[in-house]
Amino acid sequence: MGEGLSGSSAPLDPAFWRGRRIFLTGHTGFIGGWMASVLHHFGAEIYGCALSPPTKPSFFALAGLEHRLVNTIADVRDRAALKRAYVAAQPDIVVHLAAQPLVSVGYANPVETFETNIMGTVNLLDCVREQGCEAVVVMTSDKVYDNPGADNREDDRLGARDPYGGSKVCCEIAAEVYARSFLDKAKVPLATVRAGNVIGGGDWAADRLIPDAVRAFHAGRPLSVRFPDAARPWQHVLDAVHGILLVGQRTASSPPAPVAWNIGPPAGRTMTVGEVAALAASVWGDGARVAHDGLQSFPEAKTLALDSRRIRHELGYVESWDLPHVIKRTMKWYRKALGGADAWTLSQRQIDDYLADAVRTCP
Repeated sequence: MGEGLSGSSAPLDPAFWRGRRIFLTGHTGFIGGWMASVLHHFGAEIYGCALSPPTKPSFFALAGLEHRLVNTIADVRDRAALKRAYVAAQPDIVVHLAAQPLVSVGYANPVETFETNIMGTVNLLDCVREQGCEAVVVMTSDKVYDNPGADNREDDRLGARDPYGGSKVCCEIAAEVYARSFLDKAKVPLATVRAGNVIGGGDWAADRLIPDAVRAFHAGRPLSVRFPDAARPWQHVLDAVHGILLVGQRTASSPPAPVAWNIGPPAGRTMTVGEVAALAASVWGDGARVAHDGLQSFPEAKTLALDSRRIRHELGYVESWDLPHVIKRTMKWYRKALGGADAWTLSQRQIDDYLADAVRTCP
């Protein structure tokens, strides 16, 4: 159950989460599935609310998460359904991850993207306003900053140039408004988190580098890369989960004013898409190849960056693995899962390893 992380040796405390009732939106998605897996590992009572898994296969289905939590399939845009799930859960902590998460889909379906990301967040926050809880953590994105190429700190200007990023900027504003207008008076603290480009086993979304690579390599085709020179703040999915849980602990136990937290790799740990693709191909083996001849079908920033000093200095956040090891772990997860290994067992082993390494790397 990860007891090695409790006490003074590391800030992430499984005992804080054990037995707590967690209302987790987006639990059928990639990050949500890993979040549910870690919370299960820690002994939390998880109440999930989300649409059916967005891909086939999915981490949610492969890991058998339906049987490891209270599973409500509902659209966060449906305020009545969301409220019923929330009232049934009577949560201590709320973690809001449900979203339309893809830049490409934002361009193809901007109305759905704004409806899901903005009104889904507003509906969730209104449930909190009416029903209460101990603390709320809302996940937005690293794409909320007006100058995406800078090492953006949490207080830098927000802005966006695409529908997905714009919808997440609106989520930040909605969260702050609800906190200041309603939640502060009810003594329900709220925080938002902005994570970098998250990779790990079990992501099957379209137009994402690692899932595209796995599909190509598994089929014996070269991976076609559309924007090889783009640089991103890559991190493992467990880095993002780790950071969100740290923020949840802090928000519940030492309530701040509404505050945002960046969760990203340390300064200088940036790789281009082409470099990550080449490393993924090398780890995969079997003659896996990368072709830099893809067509850029929608506008993307060449560089995205995050300054994550706040969470490092104030909460003691340290990632367990460097980027080459993250890619190695990720590609091996896919190889084993596609070879028939049990996805739940694979994931629980990675969680054990990550938590053990977090203790060793903690200052």
